[in-house]
Amino acid sequence: MNDKTTIARAPGHCGELVLRRDGAHHEIIANGMFLMDTRAGESERLLITAAADRMPGPHLLIGGLGVGFSLRAALTHPRVHEVTVVEREEQVIAWNRTHLGNQDLLDDPRTHCVPADLTTWLPQSPHTFDALCLDIDNGPDWTLGEDNASLYSAEGVQMLRSRLTPGGVLAVWSAAASTAFVARLRTAFPVVEVLEVPVPRGEPDVVFLAS
Repeated sequence: MNDKTTIARAPGHCGELVLRRDGAHHEIIANGMFLMDTRAGESERLLITAAADRMPGPHLLIGGLGVGFSLRAALTHPRVHEVTVVEREEQVIAWNRTHLGNQDLLDDPRTHCVPADLTTWLPQSPHTFDALCLDIDNGPDWTLGEDNASLYSAEGVQMLRSRLTPGGVLAVWSAAASTAFVARLRTAFPVVEVLEVPVPRGEPDVVFLAS
């Protein structure tokens, strides 16, 4: 029995955004492509905890609010004192405040939520961060658009490194492995790690760490 129910629709940067309920869980669809849901979140939490464990200071940036798994993990990590969240879809922010039940996270005084496109906001930001945790696509090889794909290019990796404090950590979430992206990371960072998280079906989720 299919009990999926569409709760809301809204125009987005990458096409129509759809929020639907599937039993006890929520799903977000963008332009017909499944983006995220509230079922597990293990790899999204690992994205944060692995970076926070390694970062040299207390200020962490999250690229992509998603359904709130990453932000909640950041706010519960003892080494994180300030979180900047950059999310280009204002409707996703609104759904987190309402249907997804994450208003407490966004209202936390340590959270600074920026409604902007990370690909243009980050290169212009005057700030550097102790950790950059990116979860704005399904991976370096499976992006929502050409603008996002630029983040994972050789030039994009160098830009990301320039926004880190000395000793800072870059963490990137992916739904699949990418040997090409690992090679690009190794041209810019002396230490690169690949963490895998098994999923019920298909390839493991992957967290790329570079420092």
